[in-house]
Amino acid sequence: MKIKSQRDFASGVMFVVVGAGFAIGATAYSFGTSAKPGPGYFPLLLGVILAILGAAVLFKSLTIESDGGDPIGRLAWKPLLLILGSVVLFGALLPRLGMAVAVPLLIIISSLGGDEFHWKGVVATSVILTVGSYFVFVKGLNLTIPVWPTFLAG
Repeated sequence: MKIKSQRDFASGVMFVVVGAGFAIGATAYSFGTSAKPGPGYFPLLLGVILAILGAAVLFKSLTIESDGGDPIGRLAWKPLLLILGSVVLFGALLPRLGMAVAVPLLIIISSLGGDEFHWKGVVATSVILTVGSYFVFVKGLNLTIPVWPTFLAG
């Protein structure tokens, strides 16, 4: 069988592997029921859905012809490092600086990895996502996530 789109093939394989990995990893937790889901319920379902989507992309890569085989280009190191670095920084800073600082930093740093960076849009996104995260996670789900930096909250 001939691969007709290298990009779709690589993406499909990655999605299937990651989805299957999450689904298999979720089997170590209790599944629960639809009415009362356990800790393994959502990771299992999301892993299966990701694997199914990956299989669809994989099937497309083998059946639908693309221009020149749609080769995989060079790895975009700057966006990759900025986005991964911002997520790692978010995880490290959230307990110390709180959601009010960590979420905007995550958004600003990861936005620098894109081709188009506009301060107005980044600031608006930061405000909306920070306020939305506060209402969803702190107020709605009652999670104990620090909102303000520890030196201000005391």
